[in-house]
Amino acid sequence: MELPRAENSAARLRYVAEAVSTNDSLAALAADPDEPTLSVFLTLSQTAGRGRLGRSWIAPPGKTLAVSVLIRPLLPSGEPVGIENLGWLPLLAGTAMTRAIDALVGHARTTLKWPNDVLIDGRKVCGILAELLPSGNGVIIGAGVNLTLGEDDLPVPTATSLALAGVAGAGTGAAGAELVDAVLGGYLEFLAELLGRFLAGGADARGSGILSEVARVCSTLGQDVRVELPGGTTLTGVAKALDASGRLEVLSGANGEIQAVAAGDVTHLRYE
Repeated sequence: MELPRAENSAARLRYVAEAVSTNDSLAALAADPDEPTLSVFLTLSQTAGRGRLGRSWIAPPGKTLAVSVLIRPLLPSGEPVGIENLGWLPLLAGTAMTRAIDALVGHARTTLKWPNDVLIDGRKVCGILAELLPSGNGVIIGAGVNLTLGEDDLPVPTATSLALAGVAGAGTGAAGAELVDAVLGGYLEFLAELLGRFLAGGADARGSGILSEVARVCSTLGQDVRVELPGGTTLTGVAKALDASGRLEVLSGANGEIQAVAAGDVTHLRYE
């Protein structure tokens, strides 16, 4: 598959016709310390993908993009980014994907649901999963994008695809190289830009302007939300802001206190 725009932004780009999991495939390659940051592994047929919280991610072959990107985040000094700031990486990826898809959809219809879902008109078109390498010296960020799924292909009624959103060239057959390159190329360009600013700013999301960039596209902020927290507890309230580590600050409806959420399954209550 010819992907000139994506190849221009990737340090290395590997396309395969089918993969079990692009995250696993890239993680195996990343065991080589010479595998560079912004290496990319993609397929249009992933047979055993996974999402957050151990969920499976399966889609008809040829209609979705599964892509993983390796990031070895280093500060200008050469020091690794502190683990307390790694939570920004999936948010950078989500923001980059939101911008890339909205460039195709238009009219500011594409938003980011904290922490890892990209929505078109409130319906999920992309999910993101970030995983720390066993060595601890890098992060694999996987993304699954619904390209040409029709209504009958959707896994849940709250999902959508670029085809259903009316993107030109996104019919309901197998996705072509031009569509893949438009999505992936835009994603990698925006991701490289945001990552560069974040690292140049010392991984200070606020000082580098990254926090405001993420907040600008994050439709969760200002919403009434329900957050299913690890361990089985539930938090209901209003999503107020992102903190310096990328956590979601929720004003609890139960006690009126702000609680910072690092991980959880968020529901926008207006969409129920």
